[in-house]
Amino acid sequence: MNWTLMHDALAPLELRSCLISRRGELVFESYRNADSASAIADIHSVTKSFLSALVCIAMDRGLLPAPGTLASEFFPRLAADEDPRKREITLEHLLTMSAGFEWTEFGGRNSFPRMTRSPHWANFVLELPLMDKPGARMTYNSGISQLLSSLLAEASGTTTARFAEDRLFGPLGIESYRWETDPQGVHTGGFGLHLRPADLLKLGQLYLRHGRWADRQLVSRGLAERSVRPALRSRDHRQGWYGWHWWSDRYAEGDSGTAVAGGSGSGSGSGSGSGSGSAFTSAPAMDYFFARGYGGQFIYVVPNRDVVVVLTNDNRKKERMAIDVFREHIAPWLLVLPE
Repeated sequence: MNWTLMHDALAPLELRSCLISRRGELVFESYRNADSASAIADIHSVTKSFLSALVCIAMDRGLLPAPGTLASEFFPRLAADEDPRKREITLEHLLTMSAGFEWTEFGGRNSFPRMTRSPHWANFVLELPLMDKPGARMTYNSGISQLLSSLLAEASGTTTARFAEDRLFGPLGIESYRWETDPQGVHTGGFGLHLRPADLLKLGQLYLRHGRWADRQLVSRGLAERSVRPALRSRDHRQGWYGWHWWSDRYAEGDSGTAVAGGSGSGSGSGSGSGSGSAFTSAPAMDYFFARGYGGQFIYVVPNRDVVVVLTNDNRKKERMAIDVFREHIAPWLLVLPE
């Protein structure tokens, strides 16, 4: 493959970084400048997928119970709420963002900034009314990620960041990071983790190998695969399907920035995440799953091409190009690679 042509195609976009690995080897590496390679930077909502890995590790080690466990075991106020539906919320509903809370991330009531201005973020989320029955649909909600970080810290008896150092960052060789906290000192579950682009690539490679890193199974194969499996269709402005704080979609020849996922699969609305079938159509195409963060932060994992792609950027909203870099400029190249 002529990677020089890809470099020429991406150059006008002035991405902070683009890294591509295939079969475990780095085959393409481009940075805006030398600092972009070595400096840690805010990965925004890609933080959610790191949190997902930590939750899976905690479940593997018996620190967290099965995903069908009621969330009220960690948050008793859910059981005491006047809305009985809150008693039905499970850990899996939190992981798939289908708990049903009335939430608008940005725009409308601006739930996210209201949470960050509140004195207790977890309580702010728990006290929100429900707009849906738990499991009925996915609504993007960074407040739910904060609940997961909070219960992870409680279950592990340490901070989310320290647990990450011991069980994920350390084994992956991630040495430099910064992680923001809420007013109670709980590390932010939905944003606020700062890492290098090469560290994002490591998480992608871990999941490409079904949770295995070198000779260690950091995340059990079962949970690694379950967490990226499509569970619910996104119904807001974001395209694709949602799993356990991971996105998934499909690319076929002739596609560009428009998602083509379809079919019933496991995304019909139960939120169980059992994944009894594929959520995609049977047409020949390239399935992938990904982590995404505001401003152009992405980790894409394409299993049938043995590829991981990392994209990072730091442009402000008004300066961002209104294109899907992966689908417009990278996926067409990957589609012609032999499996």
